[in-house]
Amino acid sequence: MQYRSGRLSEEIKREISKMIFEEIKDPRISPMISITDINVTRDLRYAKVFISIYGNNEEKKNTLDGLKSAAGFIRRELGKKIKMRYTPELIFEIDDSIEYGAHISEILKNLNDKEDGNE
Repeated sequence: MQYRSGRLSEEIKREISKMIFEEIKDPRISPMISITDINVTRDLRYAKVFISIYGNNEEKKNTLDGLKSAAGFIRRELGKKIKMRYTPELIFEIDDSIEYGAHISEILKNLNDKEDGNE
């Protein structure tokens, strides 16, 4: 079952990415967006879509609002493109892990620079 949900997650990720960049024309959605991960529940009824958005907090909020309002359209189109018994309900969430990783890298770099300066 895990193998199937993994394949399904990748297929959903590919199709949603295509839709965001080619079909959805909502001006609230930032062009600097990427889907980082998708978690599908065991019963395949829900899919949590994690997105990373480059920009300030207002851009992130606007993009998330735009995606949430387009969720019904995305789900319907997904159902047409991927043949399965149930098309999962999409739940969009912001993934800050890339920014967090960059922040940690910056802290480590500053620590290394300070150590090099003391020696």
